[in-house]
Amino acid sequence: MATQHAHHPTPHDEDPAYESPHHHPNYVRIWGILLVLLVISVIGPMLGHPVVTLITAFGIAVVKAFLVVKNFMHINMAPRFVGLLMATCLLFMLLFFAAVAPDVMRLEGTGWEKPGWKAANAAFQAGAHGDAHH
Repeated sequence: MATQHAHHPTPHDEDPAYESPHHHPNYVRIWGILLVLLVISVIGPMLGHPVVTLITAFGIAVVKAFLVVKNFMHINMAPRFVGLLMATCLLFMLLFFAAVAPDVMRLEGTGWEKPGWKAANAAFQAGAHGDAHH
């Protein structure tokens, strides 16, 4: 004979703010937010102000990445070590960029040069100076 298990109410049964660990977000709402942020990040650089461009390009990109990771990749439901692993990978990626950026961003160095970059830079400088005299 099957026994019936009575449902014992918990404090979370009446709490509308409680979200179970397996609660799925409203994907359409998140998608709408991502679309609005996309429009802002496209329009921002068109204004031509460097600070607005940086905020809309990088600041909004970070917010969009957070929304995707949290809501679509369900990192908040993964074991704790997954978040730590992602944070470690991000830290190493930033360290790698910081380590190589001073060399990579230069036009030339000891024993190497970037002829394509040098030619583009020379053309830009010639064009910028040529426009100033007109």
